[in-house]
Amino acid sequence: MWVRDHLDGLWSDEDFVSWYPRDGRPGPSPAQLATVCVLQFLLNLSDRQAAEVVRCRIDFKYALAVELDDPGFHHSVLTDFRDRLGEDDRADQLLSLALDRIRDAGMIKERGRQRTDSTQVLAAARELTRLELVLEAVCAALEEASRNTPDVLDDLVDAGWATCYGQPVRLPSHPVTRLKQAGADAHQLLQSLPPHRRGPRAEALRQIMVQNFLVDARGVLRPRAEQGGRPKGALRLISPYDPDARQAIRGNTRWSGSVHEIGFWLKFCGG
Repeated sequence: MWVRDHLDGLWSDEDFVSWYPRDGRPGPSPAQLATVCVLQFLLNLSDRQAAEVVRCRIDFKYALAVELDDPGFHHSVLTDFRDRLGEDDRADQLLSLALDRIRDAGMIKERGRQRTDSTQVLAAARELTRLELVLEAVCAALEEASRNTPDVLDDLVDAGWATCYGQPVRLPSHPVTRLKQAGADAHQLLQSLPPHRRGPRAEALRQIMVQNFLVDARGVLRPRAEQGGRPKGALRLISPYDPDARQAIRGNTRWSGSVHEIGFWLKFCGG
């Protein structure tokens, strides 16, 4: 809100002209989506939560300069926007542009603390709870299979699958039960997709399943223990859409970024 008062926003839609084709159906304002990504990072929100607060919270509407009755957007729009943002050096260029405008407005000192590395912001915006991660991974793999191998889904997907994965997911009253069901569905989907017909989303789902589920001595698929049962943060996938995004914790510091930058950070800290 402070930035909005001084600058009328960090970015304008003209800053994103080269990101989108000239034809096609108009979409949400890219300047607003970029601002949402920053707010996600500051408040540690998932995509669904961010889309919800844009619809409901007055301070978000003020920061985005939208009317109070603005309906917002579907949370999946943020995934597409981040895919565009991750190309080339767009993210760093965008944050550098914002920093220049903030500096020109006299809102930061020349020798003040400044950070223009976009990796933390992008990875934190992608971060999901374990249940959300598995559900998103199943959705992503289903969408990929429907495009590339639709014959595989003919005998697998029914009305129940459409209800579970064809609409925005609300947090259930029994998340453990929902997690087990999502794991069973993911296992069934992967068995229906032979390895040579799996795309990158299905491969991400396979890795997420290995990291979050195990088959016990009775042959029952069940979630791994939250503490000590899963791989360390630097190895664990935190998004089905960004295979390089990782999480690391050292002391009281929590870091989300690409696998290469986390490795550098741990070495720099003596890890």
